Amino acid sequence: MSAPPSPPPPVVESSEDDRYLLEGPHSRRHELVILFRAARDFIRGFRGLHFVGPCVTVFGSARFKEDHQYYALGREVGGALVQLGFTVMTGGGPGVMEAANRGAQEAGGRSVGCNITLSHEQYPNRYLDRHVTCHYFFVRKVLLFKYSYAFVVLPGGLGTLDELTEALTLIQTGKIRQFPVVLMGVEFWRPFTDLLKEMVAEGTVSASDLDLFLVTDNVPDAMAHIEHHAIRRFGLTRRRVVPPRKWLGEAPLKKGAARVS
Repeated sequence: MSAPPSPPPPVVESSEDDRYLLEGPHSRRHELVILFRAARDFIRGFRGLHFVGPCVTVFGSARFKEDHQYYALGREVGGALVQLGFTVMTGGGPGVMEAANRGAQEAGGRSVGCNITLSHEQYPNRYLDRHVTCHYFFVRKVLLFKYSYAFVVLPGGLGTLDELTEALTLIQTGKIRQFPVVLMGVEFWRPFTDLLKEMVAEGTVSASDLDLFLVTDNVPDAMAHIEHHAIRRFGLTRRRVVPPRKWLGEAPLKKGAARVS
């Protein structure tokens, strides 16, 4: 007698992909399906973002409305980053992410997003020249870091804190080079910086780790920090965009746009 065939992989709602992934071991067949789904996310992300140019990723809360001071700050940041020649990248959702993308578009620059499927809050905002939608958080995070030369972090919640500490950890451990990190909102981030100082006192964090970021309320100061530690450090210069190849299914964001590279 032969063994009964294994059941087909379950139909998983896209917003539940991460939960299913993290539930523990599944059958080999189901684990293979997970791997293929993650690989599909990566391939779509790499193809979709290949020609976006050097980016600065802006992190921040999805919950701030258009009339909030941090929405206005995000909009200002997005426009200022474009003036430096960068493409503005965000998580692609509402709130601060929308504000930064909006500021970039209004300044005539490039605006891209890495969205995530969630059961609430998250949807691609209308100020994106291009976006990719990921099913897995870890794929989205890789894309947000892969194309960026600096990170600007505005006030946010647990997701923003996760992205911030991930960036600092990658820099601290040498997984990425000393890319500048800017925290916008001195008062908002004071508890976080106080916690880091306490960690230094306890010996769990080195004092030099506090040099990994700048905390400021001033957008020009933030841009000067990024210009010094990203553009000058990495020797970025303005040039014309390399044209994509149509036969590879590639498409430009904006023809003829100048950017740093």
